[in-house]
Amino acid sequence: MANTTNLNIRVDEELKRKAEAIFAELGLNMSTAINIFLRYSVRYGGIPFDLRIEQPNAETLAAIDDINNNRNMSKAFNSISTFIDDLNA
Repeated sequence: MANTTNLNIRVDEELKRKAEAIFAELGLNMSTAINIFLRYSVRYGGIPFDLRIEQPNAETLAAIDDINNNRNMSKAFNSISTFIDDLNA
């Protein structure tokens, strides 16, 4: 195993809290997230990636809400032929 050293940095308290929350959602702690960033930066020779949690847009959130509340759902069909008959109607 490689020798390790401590890295002390100062960051805004709110920034740290928000970053920790994002990393936790990704299953990472702060130390692991910083190590990932440093390793990729060295390999890439710069800032190498965009790692983030995608936020659904308003249309997607509305569709999720419709599904969760069984609203605006299409009809169910028992067979392909009844589906095709409905399409042709």
